[in-house]
Amino acid sequence: MGMQERSLQQTTRQQQTSLDYTKIVQSASFQHLMKAKRNFIFPFTLFFLAFYFTLPILTSYSKVLNNPAIGSISWAWIFAFAQFIMTWTLCSLYSKRAAKFDELVEKIKQEVSKGGEG
Repeated sequence: MGMQERSLQQTTRQQQTSLDYTKIVQSASFQHLMKAKRNFIFPFTLFFLAFYFTLPILTSYSKVLNNPAIGSISWAWIFAFAQFIMTWTLCSLYSKRAAKFDELVEKIKQEVSKGGEG
């Protein structure tokens, strides 16, 4: 009988502490978080892909980047270097924005712990 009581108590405790993820996903705070992330990530991803694939496309199908830019350095080299700068810039921008996303997540966690929906 002792084992059954402990099992029942444990099951009851788990049911009390389990989260209703459906309510969390449907909450206004969570929807705001997802919209903010989508509005940031989607355009930056499109920009990154367009910028990244422009170099191989231009070097393969045109001679535009073969012209010298500075001395004997061609525009292809400058464009390639710019990709490194672009990558570091996007990483730092995302890191800063991720901190704001983390704040929204903390707000959602506090609402859940208080029993609110947001």
